[in-house]
Amino acid sequence: MADLHIDLCGIRLKNPVIAASGTFGFGREFDEIYDISCLGGVATKGIASVPWAGNPVPRIAESRGVILNAVGLQNPGVEAFLAEDLPWLKQKTRVIANVVGRTYEDYEAVCARLDGLVDMVELNISCPNVTCGGMAFGIRPEAICEITARVRKQLTKTPLMVKLSPNVESIPANARAAERGGADCLSLVNTFTGMAVDIERRRPVLANNTGGVSGAGIKPIALRMVYEAAHAVSIPVVGMGGISCAEDAIEFMMAGAVAVQVGTQNFTDTRACPKIIAGINEWCDTHGVAAVGDLVNTLKLNEKERGTC
Repeated sequence: MADLHIDLCGIRLKNPVIAASGTFGFGREFDEIYDISCLGGVATKGIASVPWAGNPVPRIAESRGVILNAVGLQNPGVEAFLAEDLPWLKQKTRVIANVVGRTYEDYEAVCARLDGLVDMVELNISCPNVTCGGMAFGIRPEAICEITARVRKQLTKTPLMVKLSPNVESIPANARAAERGGADCLSLVNTFTGMAVDIERRRPVLANNTGGVSGAGIKPIALRMVYEAAHAVSIPVVGMGGISCAEDAIEFMMAGAVAVQVGTQNFTDTRACPKIIAGINEWCDTHGVAAVGDLVNTLKLNEKERGTC
């Protein structure tokens, strides 16, 4: 049996599979289906300084190969998380607290409150479904560097992961900006901005008009972006975007990700994460890979043909 343990910013995970934020709540519902202690970790639902109600319904829509969501980061707030969810979740697995906000001060306050209480903070500056803050901080390199640096000062005991948006001009530039700001690692990609239309009503399906696109259909684009980020920085990268099976996860790791997050597939198959963990182990055994970490950054690019354009 392969060694599936990985080291992420000094934190030892039992395997490289993390449940992605926004698709797993705080883990309780999935723990009724299987023991979530089998996971490498859980990236929690977004946590704000105060409770957020989220966007009006409908806020979930299906399309071919993807889903769209405009949930709007509905969450109970940091104090409720600390009192009601964190004690239970810490007994189960590694806790990566996904932090959201509308201002710099929002992010700073939540991170200061969480410092030393969770295994890692994932700074969500890439959500396309809130009217201010959110993705606004994650578009320009200068803003990414600034908010990362400001939050970094609040986290004296806890590693900082910055979650990058794919809706940008340059993934490598933004990855380097987060690294300059003091990020310990990166995660990407968050959802792409998209729309679904009800042609009978001639209106957008989502009450928010647009939403974040996720699911198997985005995997090739996400994979390319993870490769670009991993080769632009010297800090670890956690890859996500359309992962639905062990082979997908292995692709991301070969492209440079040290771990992966599984999101939308949890809706399609509630046992997706343990199946992917088992599949990674089987693939490693079949291919003579002693440790899953040996897969990281082993992609060999094809030599491009020389042409005139």
